[in-house]
Amino acid sequence: MQANLYYAHDPMCSWCWAFRPTWERIVKALPENLAVRRILGGLAPDSDEPMPQEMRHYLQNTWRKIEQRVPGTRFDFAYWEHCAPRRSTYPACRAVISAKRQSLDLEEPMIFAIQQAYYLQARNPSDTEVLIALAGEIGLDEAQFAADLSTAETHTQLMDEIAFGRSIGVQGFPSLVLERAGVCRLLNYDYNDPQVVLAQLV
Repeated sequence: MQANLYYAHDPMCSWCWAFRPTWERIVKALPENLAVRRILGGLAPDSDEPMPQEMRHYLQNTWRKIEQRVPGTRFDFAYWEHCAPRRSTYPACRAVISAKRQSLDLEEPMIFAIQQAYYLQARNPSDTEVLIALAGEIGLDEAQFAADLSTAETHTQLMDEIAFGRSIGVQGFPSLVLERAGVCRLLNYDYNDPQVVLAQLV
């Protein structure tokens, strides 16, 4: 029987970045009758307001906590000095949708490009010009990408994915939901051990 494993994530979620290596190991070990479906989370709505100092400190502390809890996860703290942070992840989410419009094969490379830019290269994926540059770097048509990024249709698709995630029990990111025969179950996971998820798929 065909089943779906929904992975709810946000490309600018630092815990999703930490989970990435374990998630990759999970995907490689999945049974053939299980299809992976990524759902964008929309962690923070559009905003042009500078990120408050309190939120900056909170996120920097989160990065430090992740580095301790998930060995091997790296962050470039120069981001907080060289960029103008905003609490806005919807643009990055729409960028993933826009990449998929050109090629389904470029969904994952776009997610990875956004994560690398944010966490390792001190670039701000809340900025449209950064997203367009990343699109070009992974081989997308920049003009088409820029057009898709700003359409109402792209934003509607993001809102639909957020709503769908909530309807199947997603409450945070990352989240894993197993769906079999129309029944959805939220899975437990460990940031360092893929077997925690794989054992629940038997």
